[in-house]
Amino acid sequence: MKKDFVMRGQTASGQTEVLNFSGFKPGMAYRLTEFELYPSTGIGSSSIELMGTITAGKIAVAPSDPNFNNEGLIGTCQQTASSNPAYPSGSNTVINDTFLITQNLILMVLETNNGDPVNWQCRFESVKMTGPEEAVANYRQFTISDE
Repeated sequence: MKKDFVMRGQTASGQTEVLNFSGFKPGMAYRLTEFELYPSTGIGSSSIELMGTITAGKIAVAPSDPNFNNEGLIGTCQQTASSNPAYPSGSNTVINDTFLITQNLILMVLETNNGDPVNWQCRFESVKMTGPEEAVANYRQFTISDE
């Protein structure tokens, strides 16, 4: 039976958070299934442009400059809203939901209009692994974070 859990918080624009998986159980991994951003101030009364990234790498990936060739980049999200009809509102999220997480992740957010803090929420699903799957997942994430 798969179990979901949520991590969420508010992070200052341009700053990072560590999503802590250090207490994981042997034979278990986690899969990112959802990544959402939400403004923290002026909701409904101003324009917003929010961006965020989640990486398994050693350093954060700049949300304003994601590179999908970066194997450690496992999630990116962008949300825009404007009162000006010339700039359509919308949200885009790309998640590598095949990446099995066994170590800590780094989340970075950016709000480009006012520099306000950004609310974020991530949903993860637990995945049971066999011994060989666990070895491969641990090795893969280690090599990514060791670059």
